[in-house]
Amino acid sequence: MPKDRTRALFFCQQCGRESPKWVGYCPGCHEWNSYVEAPAKAETPRKRLSPLPVNDPQEVSRISDEETGRIVLPFNEFNRVLGGGIVPGSLVLISGDPGIGKSTLLLQVAATLTGSVGKVLYASGEESVQQVKLRANRLGLAGDGLFLMAETNLDVVLEKAGQLGPCVVIIDSIQTAYLEESGSTSGSVGQIRECAVRLMQWAKSSNIPVLITGHVTKDGAIAGPRLLEHMVDAVLYLEGEHFSAYRVLRGVKNRFGSTNEVGVFEMRDQGLVEVENPSEAFLSDRSPISVGSVVIPTLEGTRPFLVEVQALTSTTSFGLPRRTANGVDLNRLLLVIAVLAKRVGLSLFNQDIIVNVVGGLKVGEPAADLGIALAIASSLRNKGLATDLVAVGEVGLSGEIRMVSQMERRLGEAAKLGFGQCLMPRMRRGPFSAPQGLRIVGVESLAEAVKIAVSGQPSAISPLK
Repeated sequence: MPKDRTRALFFCQQCGRESPKWVGYCPGCHEWNSYVEAPAKAETPRKRLSPLPVNDPQEVSRISDEETGRIVLPFNEFNRVLGGGIVPGSLVLISGDPGIGKSTLLLQVAATLTGSVGKVLYASGEESVQQVKLRANRLGLAGDGLFLMAETNLDVVLEKAGQLGPCVVIIDSIQTAYLEESGSTSGSVGQIRECAVRLMQWAKSSNIPVLITGHVTKDGAIAGPRLLEHMVDAVLYLEGEHFSAYRVLRGVKNRFGSTNEVGVFEMRDQGLVEVENPSEAFLSDRSPISVGSVVIPTLEGTRPFLVEVQALTSTTSFGLPRRTANGVDLNRLLLVIAVLAKRVGLSLFNQDIIVNVVGGLKVGEPAADLGIALAIASSLRNKGLATDLVAVGEVGLSGEIRMVSQMERRLGEAAKLGFGQCLMPRMRRGPFSAPQGLRIVGVESLAEAVKIAVSGQPSAISPLK
């Protein structure tokens, strides 16, 4: 009688690389102490759940191009990130820091879908049904048509889903799900990989979308093998600072839409609430004292945002001044500081510089360079900027101010919120029309921008020709 050949394998928890023995340093992802032991059984033929609708090769010109209707969610911000709604049969991964609101958002989506689309199955591997019910009561959700399961065995969940016939299945989370045939523990690389494959096959064959939540590592990456992100159809990140009430849902992968869209929510007692006008919300508490503060029209996907950037300079008590960046890239901040010192002549070698984006947002595009530079110069000279001024432009190493994309959208958002002046790069080519009520101040260099904006008389800014 042949023996069941079972051998021990070691998997890297970060990248999924296999090794026959434990190693302290992963040659794949260069992480230390990331290998864990997981028994691997001899491979056995896997029963296929159901055949896919199309198995034979088809000519592209003969394939029907009828678009399948999306499932429209009750949240317009969620629909924006997904590209208009959930595509039937898709697999969507939602990840984020612990306590950021992933389970709350999905429970709200599930409860509201039941009234307009159909039944929803919510399988929780981290909470009991009573605990999920407590959250639903706190959020004021009735739960008619919402079916809860406290189950981690994925085969059982999919079997019940096949019997129930829901419109959406939610798995919370992929790290707690397991398959008996895999033989490894929940959360291991092997289990996450096998569960993702099973969910993908089931979603495509049943044409029922599946939403799954995922944990993140201390570096902010999705826990488990990178293969998980490649398998799913969409990867969404729910971001935000725990001290801030605002949450940003950001798409980093979407096979059926753009990956540049974001949705903004606010955490309240009744759960996550959509923020229809993020710019107005972020600027609602802005102080009229604008020393070291400037408003920047940034762009997230196709949506313009107005965010407030603050800077503080203080004479250092140590030999090496500190540079602190909250919400902006530190390397970008160092670049702006170097240009201010070299091209504008500001004495920053003995100044601690702290830059912060109000509201816990993150601004990563170069269009914020000019605003950051003006905030630093304003704080250094202790002179305020005009309260109705916005600044946008990329700063080059030679001190020039460069044009950024989609300027009309940015200026339109600024004019809509009542700003009267915009400091921006001087237009060199092409027609350009400013929104009504917004004066354009064109500059060519950072030195010129600092001279105009930080003048001690903010109201004296006038358009340059």
